[in-house]
Amino acid sequence: MDLSGAHPSGQGDERVYELMKELTNPELRASALLELSKKRESVRDLAPILWRSFGTIAALLQEIVAIYPLLSPPALTAQASNRVCNALALLQAVAAHGQTRGYFLTAHIPLFLYPFLDTHTKSRPFEYLRLTSLGVIGALVKVDDSDVIHFLVITEIIPLLLRIMETGSELSKTVATFIVQKILLDDKGLNYICETAERFYAISTVLSNMVSALTEQPSARLLKHIIRCYLRLSEHPKAREALTQCLPEALAQGTFRAVLEDDHATNRWLASLLYTLGLSRIQTEPI
Repeated sequence: MDLSGAHPSGQGDERVYELMKELTNPELRASALLELSKKRESVRDLAPILWRSFGTIAALLQEIVAIYPLLSPPALTAQASNRVCNALALLQAVAAHGQTRGYFLTAHIPLFLYPFLDTHTKSRPFEYLRLTSLGVIGALVKVDDSDVIHFLVITEIIPLLLRIMETGSELSKTVATFIVQKILLDDKGLNYICETAERFYAISTVLSNMVSALTEQPSARLLKHIIRCYLRLSEHPKAREALTQCLPEALAQGTFRAVLEDDHATNRWLASLLYTLGLSRIQTEPI
């Protein structure tokens, strides 16, 4: 694909090019990252511009690698977290853009983010770092692309997502579950997860634990993605058979009826799930 035609438009064109140059200067990089990250929505085709500008992607990766020593033992400050998250925000633009997504994958750039997803410290700087990293992966999977799903599953991102689904904040859990949902919605992803009992039960156990936790602290948006994951799993013959034995009772007993009262789409998914598993005799919210 040809990126030669990419160019900024509107006010501040010259400033964008200046910021690209400043990114390659370590002394000016922090302020350039901040200003560029604020221009993601206003600069047309910023992603192709970032990708084709000399030294820009390398500078962003340098920012990421520079944080690694602060991950363990945990020493990440709010200032350092904000700075690298500005770099990640720019990479998210690259991951989301149709002209640069393929290059982004071919360069294996998501792998640079996996150490951030593998952190356990719950302080705000670490949580912000995990959430922003999840945002980059989320941008990749929003567009249905089997190449993206294939890359993610073969690079073993699923265990990292499952850990966040169990231990992260509500928002991080929601984004991580959304990514797993998108992986499952792809045939390659569903077949990969259901290929072995170990993979299936790793996911079903985490989903079950999340449902149990939601009975104490409900979250409609998180529950929506969990139910969609279960529904997709039920479309695989082996997983469907297993789910008849391990689906959380809370889903079958109408525990979340009040939580989903106004969410007709999720109610339909839940009703379809119970019907598929032969549990439709249990009353659920009317469709």
